[in-house]
Amino acid sequence: MRRPIMSMLAGLALTAGTLLGTGPAQAATGNGHPAAATPPAEFGTDWHDPLTAAPPVAKPATPSCRVTLAQAQFRDFTPYRGSYTPPAACGTRWSKVVLRLDGTVKGRQYDRLGHLAVGGVEVLRTSTPEPSPDGIAWHVEKDVTRYADTLRRPQPVEMLIGNVVDDTYTGVIDVKVTATFYTARGAVRAADAPDRVLPLGDGSGTTPVTLPRNGERVVAEVYATGSGGGCEEFWYLTVPERAAYSCKAPGGPNREVQVSVDGRLAGIASPFPHVWTGGWSNPFLWYVLPAPRAFDVKPVEYDLTPFAALLNDGRPHRIQVSVLGVPPGTSGWSTPANLLLWQDHGRRVVTGALTRHEQGEPVDSVTYTPGAQQELDARAGHRLTTAGYLDTSHGRVTTTVTRTLAHTSAHRFTEAEDLDALDATWRDDESVTRGATTSRTQRTYRLDGTITIGADDLLRTVISLTDRADSTVLRGRSPLSWSHLDDRYDGDASWTLNVPRDQRHAVGTSAERYRSHGSAGCYDRTLRTVQGTLTEDRTRC
Repeated sequence: MRRPIMSMLAGLALTAGTLLGTGPAQAATGNGHPAAATPPAEFGTDWHDPLTAAPPVAKPATPSCRVTLAQAQFRDFTPYRGSYTPPAACGTRWSKVVLRLDGTVKGRQYDRLGHLAVGGVEVLRTSTPEPSPDGIAWHVEKDVTRYADTLRRPQPVEMLIGNVVDDTYTGVIDVKVTATFYTARGAVRAADAPDRVLPLGDGSGTTPVTLPRNGERVVAEVYATGSGGGCEEFWYLTVPERAAYSCKAPGGPNREVQVSVDGRLAGIASPFPHVWTGGWSNPFLWYVLPAPRAFDVKPVEYDLTPFAALLNDGRPHRIQVSVLGVPPGTSGWSTPANLLLWQDHGRRVVTGALTRHEQGEPVDSVTYTPGAQQELDARAGHRLTTAGYLDTSHGRVTTTVTRTLAHTSAHRFTEAEDLDALDATWRDDESVTRGATTSRTQRTYRLDGTITIGADDLLRTVISLTDRADSTVLRGRSPLSWSHLDDRYDGDASWTLNVPRDQRHAVGTSAERYRSHGSAGCYDRTLRTVQGTLTEDRTRC
């Protein structure tokens, strides 16, 4: 019997609400989360609250003000709409602004996607954990200082976590979102945030934007996610029409997120392979530890400064986001975008020119090998270099941006999909030279996962995800700063199909190690779980 990944997802959301049994007595841990002394033999009706190994946002020791941005219970697809007023007691020059989402949910529910916009500016894109029958609580922190320009004025607020609540899916998602504003005092200076933040809506480019005429640095950010429950949620697994598999795309799994200015390609990037908390047919992997970036979707950034002279001409311009490789007419990608602008305060109009636009020949290769075990090998690559100069109040400044992308994947699967395995790697290397300063970032994303279904109907998922980045900043040949980030998740979980829910005998282990070190310091934390019990919380450095 054919049992594709997508056909099993509908039953998985029920699992949390119907597993029987409870774990042993729990005791409070030092971080305020309950943790069992000994893991239960299998998943019960409660487990540790979701958490991640990522560091909390560093906060200055200065006076602060807290404002509630949104507070709502999401039962359907009705957005929360409210208003925001800046905190009068903390002025308008802040050293840092920290957003915090606190959420609770209990019963049965899918993972849901959500977003928060202030003044039309997307400030948070997130997904939710799947709940236990007894209920869970979680929180997300994010540094939103870059949106200070938006937050200095009263703004409308819109938030939506689309949800379905009925007799089967009972989980109401209850959230509160706050922003804490830390003042600049003494040695703690105001943050160097963009002077202007312009919303670009859904990234379709249907509404042109007109920029101030004195921009000297321009960055676009795109919250790009394949989502919505269709095959583009698993875009990295799609195969050509001729292959016997449940998720099809004519060109296979190769995807690229592009930004254009007035129809001309201006930026390229590899999408991050997000996995939400019901992903890979196995929510037991993610109940406590989500995959990297699942709770805090990071935007893809593009330095568009070589195009600044064009954008400074006082005319409306069309800035558009597109995802290369998505079949025509197929939905499933969200690409809300913002434009960040730094201005030259010594000149009302900054002029210049785009002097270089070189695009390498794209690589887009898919090789399909039929057989009892089918194989799909994909390879992609692209390179784009742009350069331009600006005559600013502090002289002529030339900016050169080079982005180089590479992707390889090996997909092995059977027609019944009782074997479904992927080993994929994405590289996204970027170099930005502005004057005498060069910033280099090498990003690597890795997804290595296997789903098997045995003769006994035991479904097992073994998966590893890695989010890695190495960055250096040079002044001439002299290093100014450097950093290394390595966020790795490993999980192994199984449960039995086609039996009453109290006989699924679900078990699972998960681990996350988040390491970052460099000229700014060191952080290293490891979390491990067994059957939803936190068994290790270790910090190094």
